[in-house]
Amino acid sequence: MEYTEAAMSTVDFTLATADADGVKMRLEVVEIPVSDVARAKEFYLRLGWRLDDNTPPGITQFTPPGSACSVQLDVEHTSATPGSSKAFLIVTDAAAARESLVADGVTVSELFHLSEAGVAPGPHPEQRSYVTLATFSDPDGNVWVLQQVTARLPGRLAGGPTSFGSVADLADALRRASVAHGEHEKRTGIADPDWPEFYASHVVQEQTGP
Repeated sequence: MEYTEAAMSTVDFTLATADADGVKMRLEVVEIPVSDVARAKEFYLRLGWRLDDNTPPGITQFTPPGSACSVQLDVEHTSATPGSSKAFLIVTDAAAARESLVADGVTVSELFHLSEAGVAPGPHPEQRSYVTLATFSDPDGNVWVLQQVTARLPGRLAGGPTSFGSVADLADALRRASVAHGEHEKRTGIADPDWPEFYASHVVQEQTGP
């Protein structure tokens, strides 16, 4: 199984927009080929994904927590082979996300990361974005990749409503932005005079997606 940063940063279950001749395009639903909808439904309910109730009759649709993109479990309307899907779930803490899934009874790989020498065990030693991963599969073998992202690639911010339930929540978001900014300065090797913009973008991106 090959992983590249380009692939990992283009297919994720968060809001995506594109501009084609002035027309905005939003990735909001992806089909997941399964052989048994009832069995798959039970699995995704166990993950804590929201079962949407406003879909057309006969459609079983789930939305991962915090995602603007949903998945539809499909048997009849796709020619794709059950188990042939692979998609990325973007998280800010891959270790915590893995622990949560394991607690729900899901079999998840150990964390691994991408290095110049290839795939290496454990998280990236410098906690770089996009390269720390873990994988798990649904009952049909469709693969989900947990990808840790704390600092986005340039141009990924789309904006959107951002709110916090308490001062503590905002403080936590700023702490995460501080960590991500430290990683950013390590990569560039220079002090960043535009740190307020970096902090603001990071806080918004956590809530609105890439």
